[in-house]
Formats: sequence, structure tokens, C-alpha cells
Amino acid sequence: MASNKKLLVLPGDGIGPEVMREVRRVVDWFDKRQAVRFDLEEDLVGGAAIDAHGVPLADATMEKAMNVDAVLLGAVGGPQWDNLDFNIKPERGLLRLRKEMELFANLRPALCFDALVDASTLKPEIVSGLDIMIVRELTGGVYFGEPRGIEELPSGERRGINTQVYTTSEIKRVAAVAFDLARKRDNRVCSVEKANVMESGVLWRDEVTKLHDAEFKDVELSHMYADNCSMQLVRAPKQFDVIVTDNLFGDMLSDTAAMLTGSLGMLPSASLGDIDETGRRKAMYEPVHGSAPDIAGEDKANPLATLLSFAMMLRYSFDLGEDADLIETAVKNVLNEGKRTGDIVAPGATMVSTTGMGDAVLSALDHLAA
Repeated sequence: MASNKKLLVLPGDGIGPEVMREVRRVVDWFDKRQAVRFDLEEDLVGGAAIDAHGVPLADATMEKAMNVDAVLLGAVGGPQWDNLDFNIKPERGLLRLRKEMELFANLRPALCFDALVDASTLKPEIVSGLDIMIVRELTGGVYFGEPRGIEELPSGERRGINTQVYTTSEIKRVAAVAFDLARKRDNRVCSVEKANVMESGVLWRDEVTKLHDAEFKDVELSHMYADNCSMQLVRAPKQFDVIVTDNLFGDMLSDTAAMLTGSLGMLPSASLGDIDETGRRKAMYEPVHGSAPDIAGEDKANPLATLLSFAMMLRYSFDLGEDADLIETAVKNVLNEGKRTGDIVAPGATMVSTTGMGDAVLSALDHLAA
């Protein structure tokens, strides 16, 4: 590669530093092979940043995030910060990163490894071979719409207000990401909304259809209401390839899809922004799981979701598909060998620690590169 890629590593809270440690070992492995080299800088986010700076994300850290090639985040939050004011809770640091970096497209794969089919609560024949990508709009919709708030009514009652709002450009840019991804997969997109009861859903369906007809006619497009999609995900999930949907429905549907695979500890995610004039796209990668404070510091956490998030970084930020494949194949091989952390352990498997799982992945990488 012409120059080292700059990464900002934000381990965060709870098990974040432990799982991130294993990613750094894999980064070192790539550096030693001299095929892919990175310049890493580490900083604070979430509760760790609150303890150090009084805010969940310092301005200086935000500036760093704006000027690197990609951000890799561990997890944020924990019970010791639960009673803080809403505006300075650990999760606000994550939301600030997403908003100011304009990371509008959240990619949530739901991939069921053959070795983990029995970990799902669904029948093996339902989830075996599952490979779905959910593309969730991340910076608009009801989570950010105005007006919002809680108000006192003359009657003495209180009323909570949130506004679901989308514009043509917001819908088109996330739909374009979904169509582009579909072209690299099975070439099918299902657009999900509630056009039967919501005007924002009517607009969503109209704009996705217009974009498809103008630029992506080669991709098969279907539409589905969000409630039906939720049902179909647990009835026959393999009917889907790429699902594109708004912020609220994407939040719920991606968690539903996640549990089809058996463990949140196995699932990565990517949040992408627009491609700028230099060809660089702001991006942040993070595991789906939380900070798991109950096992923090005990070397029990599953690092595979964070390792797979790093693989997504290689694929989507740096166009290094072969290197991403290498990590994903190493993870698959380790699982096939029967190695498991506590969250995915099963009868007959060998339970390993966070470090032990990292050791196993590095050994598998050595074998694949030999």
C-alpha cells in the first residue's frame, strides 16, 4: 500500500478494552506480514471519557475522528454512569460520533456460521446458511427529528413528542448504499417501511423506487411493511439478501436478525458516511454487543464481533477484500475446531478466554498465510 492507513481506536468501557486488545494483536500480525500497515492512535469515549474529561467525547477526540481513515470502537456504558444527566451519558459520545461524522448508513450483517447453527433459538434448517445484510439509516428519522421533548398540558397531563421526518436526499443516499451492496451479493434489495399508515413511509417507498428505476434497474427490488418484515425474519429469514430501512425500524429489525445467529457476541457492524472529493469515506466500525460490565476485566468476553468489525473495515474502508476474507475464514476455522467463549459454549466444545480466542485466531491466520 502507498501509505499507512490512520485508525482511531476507541476501546470505551466494560469489555471494550479487552476485545480491542485482540484486534490490536491482529493488526500487529498484518503489520509483520507488511501487506497491510496501519498507524493506530487510541483515545477515550463513553464512561472512560466522562471520568477523564467530564464529557462522553472530548472535542479533541472528535477532531481526531474527523481526520482519520476509519474509527474502531469497542463499547460504551455501565451502571456507574446510569444516573448521569441524559445529555452526558456514555451513549451520547457514540451518538455524537455518528452525527458529526455524518455516518448515515449502518451495515448490520446477520451471518450464521455453520458451527453455531445450534446456538440459535430457531430450527437449524431455518438459519443454516443465513447471510443477510441490514442497511439502517442512522442520522435521521424519529431519533433526531424536531420538534421533540416532553411538555405539560393545561389538563395537568404530560405529553412526549418525537417527530418522524425524512427528506428525499436522506432516503436516496442510504438506498444507494443498499443497492451497491446488493450488486456485490445476491443482487436483491427489500425496502422496508410503513407506507400504509405513515406519510414518511410513503415518501420512503416512492424515493427508493425512483432511485431504483433511474440507476439500479439490474437489482431486484421488493417492498415490505416493517411489521411483516419482523415476522418474516423469524419465519423464513433466508428469503432476504439486503434489507434497507429507516432508523427506528432498522434499530429493531437488526436486533431481531442478530438473535437468529445465536449470539450478539458474534456480530459486527459498520457505519458509513458519504465519499468525499478525495475518495475517502468517513466510517466507524463496532461490535453489536454492549459493554457487558458483569464480566469486564475477567478475560471472558467474546472478541470475535470486534475482530469481524475490523474485517468489515478492511473490506469497506480500504477495499481489502482478500484480507477481510482471511480474518473471516480464520474465525470460521476456529469455530469449526470447537473453540468457544462462554457466550457461545456448547456441549463438546472447548471453552477459551478472550485471550485464548485471540490466540486461536492468530494461529489460524498463520496457517492460512503459510
